[in-house]
Amino acid sequence: MNTRQLGRSGIEVSAIGFGAWAIGGPFSADGKPAGWGEVDDDVSTAAIHRALDLGVTFFDTADVYGTGHSERVLGRALAGRRDSATIATKFGNTYDEATRTLTGTDVSPAYIRSACQRSLSRLGTDHIDLYQLHPGYIPLSQVDDILATLESLVAEGLIRAYGWSTDDPERAAAFAAGPHCAAVQHEVNLLSDTPEMLALCDTLDLASVNRGPLAMGLLSGKYGSASVLPADDVRGDSPEWMRYFRDGRPDPGHLARLEAVRDVLTSGGRTLAQGALAWLLARSGRTVPIPGIRTPGQAEENAAVLARSPLDQAQLEEIDTLLGR
Repeated sequence: MNTRQLGRSGIEVSAIGFGAWAIGGPFSADGKPAGWGEVDDDVSTAAIHRALDLGVTFFDTADVYGTGHSERVLGRALAGRRDSATIATKFGNTYDEATRTLTGTDVSPAYIRSACQRSLSRLGTDHIDLYQLHPGYIPLSQVDDILATLESLVAEGLIRAYGWSTDDPERAAAFAAGPHCAAVQHEVNLLSDTPEMLALCDTLDLASVNRGPLAMGLLSGKYGSASVLPADDVRGDSPEWMRYFRDGRPDPGHLARLEAVRDVLTSGGRTLAQGALAWLLARSGRTVPIPGIRTPGQAEENAAVLARSPLDQAQLEEIDTLLGR
């Protein structure tokens, strides 16, 4: 259970990945925080090194995380160890590095090419293993042109495979028409199951890269009804899509659901986070969770899941019963 394959690409990665959104530091979108607050680059680097040492090989970032900062930190940390890592990054959002703000979207062939070159430079590498379209609801009429551009990048050796970060199965299926499409990145966790998307991954031979596997941190068990997140955290001034936190506080309904399954998740000495990740690994043989990691301690806790078995079928059924599904 230590490794999984990125769909039809044949690329083998650790079954647990490293989500690098948070290490990008502060940036904003539509006047609201889009990052996870201030970060210490030395601590981020130590977390990446610790993850590698413990067998985590899959690192997921995006050009907009910290408007380039996450990619730079990841690239510096992987210097001299690039061959031990599989790098996934994303494109399609535009941004201003000087003001650290998102400015829009652009999926034109020229922009995709320029975005790829900038990501390669920041990451300090000559190729990207998995290049993912970031905006989740680009019109289907634009898919063919995007796929043609991505196929040309594959032919030139700049990327190995590609995917779409979208929660829409129809869009994921359209992208899978591309010969080198290997994955769909989508939100899924034990509080928000996605049977249709997981079935699609089986049918089309795609990896399921799991965004939000710990429900934006709620499933870590660190937050209770009295918790308040700081204003510079994306969860502190919640955008419309944020379901697990509202105005900096954990959603009471989701907290209650977490309490209902706590004993199952923590059975066998697991932490809550480890139990939530073990649920995902049991849910499908195609899932690759990418929990956000900021510290060596978080890397250690998440990587420990690789050394244990996923939850068993009886535990999966008990969780479904407890959650009323």
